[in-house]
Amino acid sequence: MSEVDGLKPLCDEPEFAALLETMVFASVPRVFAVVQEFGERLDGWVAGWGFALEDRAEVFSVHDRSRMSLGKPENALHLFSSERHQLRARLVWLPEVGEHPKSKVVTCSA
Repeated sequence: MSEVDGLKPLCDEPEFAALLETMVFASVPRVFAVVQEFGERLDGWVAGWGFALEDRAEVFSVHDRSRMSLGKPENALHLFSSERHQLRARLVWLPEVGEHPKSKVVTCSA
């Protein structure tokens, strides 16, 4: 006999689906990019992508197969920075679910 034999569903299918959807949206991770900047606004690129969970951050390098599990997203900054190579890193957060970007795509004008 199975552990679930004799147990009744908590609610009907539409209610259960709505409950699961609510749970998913309440726990969705925040997505961010790790951007490297070369020199003083000379160049920049996306070096990694990550997502922040409640208790940690997962970061994936764009240039190789590196993956990091960190205590918080900001911990990735020193891993993607290098004074010797004049590289600084910053986090760029994507809008949360349901938000729209606050800025337009812009280019630098000299």
